[in-house]
Amino acid sequence: MDFTFSEEQQAAAEAARGVFTGVAPDGVPSPAKTQGRPVAEGFDRDLWTKLAGADLLSLMLDEQYGGGGLDVVALCLVLRESARVLARVPLLESAAASAAVQAYGSAELKETVLAAAGRGETVLTVASHGRTGHDGAELAVSARAEGDAWVLDGVQTAVPWAFDADLVVVPAHTGGGRPVLAVVPRAELLIGEQVSTAGERWGEVRLESVRVPGAYVLEEGWEWLRDVLAVGNCAVALGLGERVLRMTAEYTSGREQFGHPLATFQAVAVQAADRYIDLRAMEVTLWQAAWRISSGTRGVLPVAGDVAVAKVWAAEGVRRVVQTAQHLHGGFGADADYSLHRYHAWAKQVELALGPAGGSEEALGEMLAAHSVG
Repeated sequence: MDFTFSEEQQAAAEAARGVFTGVAPDGVPSPAKTQGRPVAEGFDRDLWTKLAGADLLSLMLDEQYGGGGLDVVALCLVLRESARVLARVPLLESAAASAAVQAYGSAELKETVLAAAGRGETVLTVASHGRTGHDGAELAVSARAEGDAWVLDGVQTAVPWAFDADLVVVPAHTGGGRPVLAVVPRAELLIGEQVSTAGERWGEVRLESVRVPGAYVLEEGWEWLRDVLAVGNCAVALGLGERVLRMTAEYTSGREQFGHPLATFQAVAVQAADRYIDLRAMEVTLWQAAWRISSGTRGVLPVAGDVAVAKVWAAEGVRRVVQTAQHLHGGFGADADYSLHRYHAWAKQVELALGPAGGSEEALGEMLAAHSVG
C-alpha cells in the first residue's frame, strides 16, 4: 500500500494551513473563569466563512454540488491543521454529515442540503455521542415508519454545536432493524444547554414524536458515518498532540535549570521521545483507518478493526502527550493565561469522544475472535 498523499490532498492541507495561520488557540477564556458557563456562545463564524471561501467545507462533495470530490484522508489532513490552532468550527460534523447525505440520501435531500452546506450557508451536526451501538440497538432515539414519514422519540446528550447547526443528523434504532439517520431541522427539536469537558456549549436534544419526511431519512450509512467521525477525532487528536509537543520542545529548550536548558536533561529528553513515538503511532494508525474507509479495500478485519486500532492510539496517545507537557512545563503549564490549558481541555474532550481505549480494545478482540472462528 502507498500512503503518499495525492497532489489534491496535499493542496487541501496547504489551503488549510493558509486559512488557520494567525488563528489564536487561546482566543476564548478558561472554563474556570466562566463559572460553569460555556467559554463561548457559538463557533467562529468568520473562520467558517474563510473555510468556505477556500472550498474546505466541500472537500468530499462531488463537483455538481461545488465540491472537490476528495476523500476522508483529505478531510483528516484539514482536521489535523485545524486542531493545531484549536479551531472552533463544526468542520468534522458538517463535512461528515454532508458526505453521508451524498452517499446515502435521497435526491431531494441532496439538492436541498449539499450545495448550501459546501458554501457554509447550511451547517450540519451529528447527535453521535452517548450510545452508539453497531447494530443500532443501543441508540437512545427510536424511529418508526408512519406512511411516508418517520416518527422519532428519545433523548440524545452531548450534541456538539446543537444551538448553532441548521440541521441535526440523528441516528435512531428501528426496533430490531438496521439503524437509520434522520436529518432534522433544529427548530423541530427541544434543546437543553450542556457544557462539555472543554467548556464548549453543547446540547441535550429531545425528540417527542418528531415527524420527519421519508426523503430526509437515510436508511443506510450510520456505520460509515460513525467510522468517519471516529477517524476525524483521531485526526484532531494527532494535530493537537503535535502542537503540544512542539510547545513543550520550545519551552524546555528556552527554560534553564542549573545553567543548562531543560531539554538537555536525559529525563526530559526521554519523556519527549516517548511522546514523539506516541504521535507517530497515532499517525500511522490514523492513515491506515482513513485509507480503508476511503478506498473500500477489503482486509483481514472489517474497517471497524482499523478504526478501533486508531482510536486506541489516539485516546491513549493524546492523553499521554498533554500529561507530559503539563509535567515538563511545571507550574507554568497551569497558568490559565497560557494556551496549554486549552489544549489539555480539548485533549480530554477528544479522548472522551473516542471512548475509553479499553472499549476499543474489547471490540477489536471480539473482531479478532470472530475472524479466527470463521
